[in-house]
Amino acid sequence: MSYHWNWGILLSPVSTGEPTTYLGWLISGLWVTVTVSLAAWVIALIVGSFFGVLRTVPNKWASGAGTVYVAVFRNIPLIVQFFIWYLVIPELLPPSLGNWFKQLPPNVQFFSSSILCLGLFTGARVCEQVRSGINALPRGQRAAGLAVGFTQWQTYRYVLLPVAYRIIVPPLTSEFLNIFKNSAVASTIGLLDLSAQARQLVDYTAQAYESFIAVTLAYVLINLVVMSLMRWVEARTRLPGYIGGK
Repeated sequence: MSYHWNWGILLSPVSTGEPTTYLGWLISGLWVTVTVSLAAWVIALIVGSFFGVLRTVPNKWASGAGTVYVAVFRNIPLIVQFFIWYLVIPELLPPSLGNWFKQLPPNVQFFSSSILCLGLFTGARVCEQVRSGINALPRGQRAAGLAVGFTQWQTYRYVLLPVAYRIIVPPLTSEFLNIFKNSAVASTIGLLDLSAQARQLVDYTAQAYESFIAVTLAYVLINLVVMSLMRWVEARTRLPGYIGGK
């Protein structure tokens, strides 16, 4: 193999004159990836839970709204959604709000567009997990909540959702992992995440193997941390008699 390995390039100062190294570029990209993914995950959990509940209520308009949300965000490719949020949505907003967004620093535009896009895309998948968790519960639980005087929303809050969330921890773990991997698509609109910094390192050094091996290890580290965290959550929230329970 004629390729010249040079792992020391990661510790070399960048040729752009910035006071950092190429490894510093990758660490900066890792920080952006983690920050965007975690912020998007918060949006995904909130929005996905809301529409997941709507899809199970006995109201055709509410359940229809949840169905439309899932159909739209699950059937449009993620990369297309990134471009829609970054290029199209600002043009559809009221002129004052659209102009305000377009006058923000580019990095802020990339960051906010990526969080919203990734959060709402993943929220559609979380919605289906929440809906499945609620529907997996015996019908008697809803009836029991209403029988003791709870309203519909109190029944969801105190009876159905606490159990449903425990059931869906394993599939939520998969979605949590996916949101970190899907964040790499944000580099297509200019976000300098981990994958974008890796490509930039290759452009400046031509050391492709070192760059992408380092990025692969970074993603593996993220996955290991997430899986360890979710295993702990699953162990602490496991209910006897349900999936995964003892």
